[in-house]
Amino acid sequence: MINSGSSTLKVQLLSPISTEGDGATQFARLWSEQRSWQPQQPQLVDALLDGWLAPLLAAPQQPLQLVGHRVVHGGEQFSAPSRVNAEVLAGLEQLVPLAPLHNAPALQLMRWIHGRLPQLEQWACFDTAFHRTLPPAQHTYAVPADWRERGLRRFGFHGLNHQHVAETVAAIHREEGSSDEQLARLRLISCHLGAGCSLCAISGGHSQATTMGFTPLEGLVMGTRSGSVDPGLLLHLLQQGISAAELDDGLNHRSGLLGLSDLSGDMQQLRQAAAAGHARAQLAIDVFTARLIEGIGAMAAVLRGVDVIALTGGIGQNDELLAHALHSELQWLGPFRLLQIPADEEGQIARQCLAASGLSG
Repeated sequence: MINSGSSTLKVQLLSPISTEGDGATQFARLWSEQRSWQPQQPQLVDALLDGWLAPLLAAPQQPLQLVGHRVVHGGEQFSAPSRVNAEVLAGLEQLVPLAPLHNAPALQLMRWIHGRLPQLEQWACFDTAFHRTLPPAQHTYAVPADWRERGLRRFGFHGLNHQHVAETVAAIHREEGSSDEQLARLRLISCHLGAGCSLCAISGGHSQATTMGFTPLEGLVMGTRSGSVDPGLLLHLLQQGISAAELDDGLNHRSGLLGLSDLSGDMQQLRQAAAAGHARAQLAIDVFTARLIEGIGAMAAVLRGVDVIALTGGIGQNDELLAHALHSELQWLGPFRLLQIPADEEGQIARQCLAASGLSG
């Protein structure tokens, strides 16, 4: 399974070993590798793939059955796992401008693998698919009708991991004796917090609201992405002579924790710097936390309350200071359970690919 994120490339070789009582296939991880990368520099990507990934793909003693890819933006066209072919590649190419940090390198990986192992079956799984249950009131922008007719709507992202979190939380409660009726009423806020950040309000296992929108730029403060800003601010910058390309670069690569701290987009580094008295690092943490608390409040409003808040992603599952702060600051919500759940987009991709390809049964 290949998970091409905005700052890391994760690759895992998985082998199915069992199917749980609820039908969820479990996997043995034969190996798992991760590398930091700069997907916006194609020449560096090619060097990384040729020097690192090629030997890994050639190493397994058992032949590979398929490769599953995480694809961030599926648009309106892709709402289920899709086998990669020329038509799918062409469709994904059209979506690159909507998720430039993610879709372009995913496409590059698909083409790179096809060039070396053309007979190997490849499947694309989409971060937007889980949010296909968003009601119109949540996915519709209040913009002119002719704009909406161009397909301008909220899609939501991180769906693979939000779905994994929903299934994990349901499994925990099922093991504790919850009935199907109780699980159908469970109100969950999934908090995917890493280089990219988003929240998802989940009821009965379905996405009801989320913070990312037409692109992965909307919503919470992220590592180098701004999250939501006043559209008038962007109009002002355009009127001042800033180009669209400069806006793109600033909002995607020079904002977020990095822009706030002028130091780093990595929360762990910012924690260390803040502890040493770095004022802008502390400001970055404070703004990140404030926007997160606001977002959780909004998700709780959609759900009319909350039973479980689950933290996941590199920050969510590892930052104990953040977990403590949220537990303290959100007591006004009433009783809720706070969980930290390791992300497993790769396992989710594998399950979806096996089911779609027919190899799972």
